[in-house]
Amino acid sequence: MDGRRNHRCGDNLIKHIVMWNVSGDSQAKRAEAAGIVKQKFEGLRGKVPGLLEIEVGIDESGVDYACDVVLYSVFQSAEALAAYASDPSHLMVREELGGIRIARHQVDYRIDSKQDGV
Repeated sequence: MDGRRNHRCGDNLIKHIVMWNVSGDSQAKRAEAAGIVKQKFEGLRGKVPGLLEIEVGIDESGVDYACDVVLYSVFQSAEALAAYASDPSHLMVREELGGIRIARHQVDYRIDSKQDGV
C-alpha cells in the first residue's frame, strides 16, 4: 500500500513534511535509529484524528547533505494539523524518540484537492 487515498473534492488539505538527522556514531547506529523513528511514526496511522496519510522514508542516497529520515503526511485541515501537535499519541512518540533526532526541518503547505488531483 502506498498510503495514498482519495480525498473529497473541496478539502483544504495540509501536507506536513518533516526531515530529520538522527544520532549515531556509525552508519549502522544511524540506520538503527532511523528505523526506530520510522516504526514509531508509522505507528500513528489510524490513531490521530484528521491524519489522512502518513509515510516515513529512510534515505538511501548516502550523500553528506541528505537527511536520514523523512515524514510525509497529509491532514484534513490546518486545524487537524494543529491538533496533531498536542495529540497524546504524537506526544508519546516524541517523548519515546527523545534525543534520537538531532536535527529537524519542516514544511507545511496547503493544497486544494481539486487542483492537485488528489
